[in-house]
Amino acid sequence: MNILPKSIQNLIHELSKLPGIGERTASRLTFYLLSQPESEVGGLGEAIQKLKIDLKNCQTCFNITESAECIVCGDARRDREKICVVESPLDVIALERSGSFRGLYHVLGGAISPIEGIGPDELRITELLKRLSYPQGGLDKDAQSGTTVKEVILATNPTMEGEATAMYLNKKIKKISPELKVTRIARGLPVGGDLEYADEVTLSRALEGRKNY
Repeated sequence: MNILPKSIQNLIHELSKLPGIGERTASRLTFYLLSQPESEVGGLGEAIQKLKIDLKNCQTCFNITESAECIVCGDARRDREKICVVESPLDVIALERSGSFRGLYHVLGGAISPIEGIGPDELRITELLKRLSYPQGGLDKDAQSGTTVKEVILATNPTMEGEATAMYLNKKIKKISPELKVTRIARGLPVGGDLEYADEVTLSRALEGRKNY
């Protein structure tokens, strides 16, 4: 028999759904919140509610933003000749933290994973190819800026799914633009690891050591 009030049980249950949060950690978090002033707990609740209300995807790269265009795409100082393709917004944050990349990004929204039912159509691959194509067959143009895209960096995670996604993207990009340079981030990242958990030095070396696909 569970002696905890229903409201506490519900919060523990919801918190335990978060990545890396087990039932014990969820219980500790719940009782910590219970010990805090109502204003503090209310502030957390409001922040969580606004998370889905205020945020949207950038219309160009699909990064997380509060406006139509994200900070990176809206920065005129960025190198628009390079587009770095990543799986999630967390990867953008990790690469930006490294300070090694000054180009633009494209967030796929995941990686190809047949086991999880995620195929190419579930990712933002079509949108990427549109950014690399120009109307009437002119190739290698960023449709939004008109700037020639000279390099696409495939920075999907070094997992089986990430590698499969990178291989698929390479074939698709070469099909529409054989002359476009396509590179893959180097093995400075451990196989099976995620970009968001890598340190700045590792990410810097991975970018610097990228090679032609």
